[in-house]
Amino acid sequence: METLKILIFNWRDIKNPEAGGAEVFTHEVAKRFVKMGHNVTLFVPSFKSAKPRELIDGVEVLRSGSKYTVYWKAKQHYKQEFKGTVDVVIDEINTRPFMTVKFVKEPVVALIHQLAREYWFYETPFPINYIGYYFLEDRWLRNYVNVPTVTVSESTRKDLLDLGFKKVFMVPEGLNFIPLSKFPEKEVYPVVAYAGRLKKAKRPDHAIRAFKIIREKFPKAELWIIGDGPFRKYLERIAGEGVKFFRGISNEERRRLLARAWVLVNPSVREGFGLNVLEANALGTPSIAYDVTGLRDSIINGKTGLLVKEKGDIKRLAEVISMVLSDRTLRMNLSANALEYSKNFSWDGTAQEFEKILKEMVSERTNIKD
Repeated sequence: METLKILIFNWRDIKNPEAGGAEVFTHEVAKRFVKMGHNVTLFVPSFKSAKPRELIDGVEVLRSGSKYTVYWKAKQHYKQEFKGTVDVVIDEINTRPFMTVKFVKEPVVALIHQLAREYWFYETPFPINYIGYYFLEDRWLRNYVNVPTVTVSESTRKDLLDLGFKKVFMVPEGLNFIPLSKFPEKEVYPVVAYAGRLKKAKRPDHAIRAFKIIREKFPKAELWIIGDGPFRKYLERIAGEGVKFFRGISNEERRRLLARAWVLVNPSVREGFGLNVLEANALGTPSIAYDVTGLRDSIINGKTGLLVKEKGDIKRLAEVISMVLSDRTLRMNLSANALEYSKNFSWDGTAQEFEKILKEMVSERTNIKD
C-alpha cells in the first residue's frame, strides 16, 4: 500500500472567513499528503462567494450545505460519491462530529483538536450552552471511544482518555515558516501582542482589561490586537489608550509585528495547542497564558513563557505580564528559549506522523478482512 485515497470531513476550509488554527493544521497536513502521492478530498460547508469545488494546493475542496446542514450533506455525498472509492475517512470533530461511525464503511480516524467544554458558555446562547456542556458533547463523543483518534496536545489526549477513548495518538502542530536564525530587533517601548480570532472564548477582552492595569506602570506601552472576528466591535469600544487593532494584514506583516512585540498574551479558555504561541516563539517572542488545556502544552512554564495558575484572573494576568516587561533578563531568557524550542516543529514532520497512523489503520482493516 503506497498511496491512499483520503476523505476529510470538516466544518471549515482554509478559505472560510472563520478559519482558525484547526483549519491551518488540516490544510498544511492535507497538502503534504498530496505531495506524498495521496489523493485528498476535503468536504466542508459553503460560505458566501465560495466555489462549490476548488483545487487548493492539490487538495480537492468540495463545498455543500451550510455550517448547520453540512453534517447531513456529508452523509448524502458520501453515499453518492465516495462510498467504496476511498481508503480512509478523517472525521474532524470541532464540537459536533459528522457521525461517520454510523454510515462510513471504510476505516474512520477521528481528528479532535480540543474538547468544547467551556466554549459552550462563551459561544452559544442559553439553554443550548447548558444542553451542550452537560449532555450533547459527551453523548456525541461516546460514539467514538473505539475509533482511532488523533489530537494535537498531551492535555487533550488525557481529556479523551478520561472520556474512555481507547486509542489516542498525539501529533504535534507545525510551522509553515522557518524560525528566525537570530534574535529580532524589538520595539523601543513595551509591546504586548494578541494574535488570533476575536471571539468570546479566546477572551481578547482579558488582554485589553489587563493592559489597562499594565499601562499604569508602563505609560508608553502598547497592546497590538492582531486579527478579526465577531468580537471586534465590542473590543474597539472598551479599548483605551495604547491599544491598536490590525486586521486584514498579510502573513508577512503579521510576523513582523509579532517579532517586534515583547510578549504574546493568549487568554483563551482552552486551546487545541495554541498555534499562535508556536509562531510567536519562532519569531523570538515568549508567551503568557492561563494554565489551561492546550496552552500548558505549547508553553513550557518558566522556560518559553509563563502560565498564570489563577485561571481567568485578569489582575494576576496583568501582574505576570508586567513582571516580564520589567525584567529584561527574564524576558531575554524566555525569548531565547522560545526561539530554540520552536525549531522542533515542522508541518513536514506532522504530516509524516499522521500518515503513519492512517496507513496503520488501513493496513489493520485490510489484514482483518484477509
